Order: sequence, then C-alpha cells, then structure tokens
Amino acid sequence: MKYWLMKSEPDDVSIDDLRDSPNHTMAWQGIRNYQARNFIRDQISLGDQVLFYHSSCKVPGVVGVATVVSQPKLDESAFEPQSRYFDPKSDPVSPRWWQVDIQFTAKLNHIVSLQQLKSDPALQDMVLVTKGARLSVQPVTANEFTHIVMLGQ
Repeated sequence: MKYWLMKSEPDDVSIDDLRDSPNHTMAWQGIRNYQARNFIRDQISLGDQVLFYHSSCKVPGVVGVATVVSQPKLDESAFEPQSRYFDPKSDPVSPRWWQVDIQFTAKLNHIVSLQQLKSDPALQDMVLVTKGARLSVQPVTANEFTHIVMLGQ
C-alpha cells in the first residue's frame, strides 16, 4: 500500500462533496500535470490511502482521508469538448491523461493547516513542504500519513 496527498480547491471539490457523493466515491479527474499524471498512471493502486487537502483557500491543509477504489483508467473528461478538462491534443488511442476513483474514508476533526505541516519537525522532509512543491498529487510516507491523521484527531 502507498500513501498520497491529493489537492483540491474546496470551491471545486471539497471533502464534504466527496462524503456526500453517490457511494461516497468520485473520479479524481482533470489532472493536467505530467508528473502528477505519472503518479496516477504508474504508481497509484487500488487500496492506496489518500490525504485529502484543501488548497487555494483561506486555510489550506489536510481535511480528510480517502481510499483509492479503482485502478488507474483513462480520464474521459479529456475527450469531452464541453468539459473544462478537455484536451484537444489527447487521443483515446494514445491518451495523455489518467484518473482513479477515490472514496471518502473520514473527515478529520481538525484541519491540519499548511502552516502546521511546515512547522512540524516530523514533517520536514514531506514533499508538500519542500520549496516549489505544487503538485496536486504527491507521495506521502506511511509515517507522514499516520502523523498527519493523528494531528487531525
């Protein structure tokens, strides 16, 4: 099992939206960064655990936990002209973009803010807190995952 952090703007998709979606599950689509895409396509697997992170908001931080409930698959939104994730250069025969489905596991009792993450010595090597780390999908170690979930309880 691997561990990940996935970012979403809460005005777009929040932890509550995931919780309230049918079967508490939604497609994690619209990733249009090649490195994040490679994580989804090549490394994320069924059963992996996810820290759900609210970004671009008043208090960015980890707000919940989700589980990957599908194998990587084509991001069909890339082929839909009406989708905001449409990519006219993506081809179903040689696709550029991939997605997985994630399922709500838990909402943390307290947001673990970016400021708290940055100031915690146990998280000093976390990808999220390194300079220039802006990926919307990024790896997390098992220790980082456990520590952050504990902070949110």
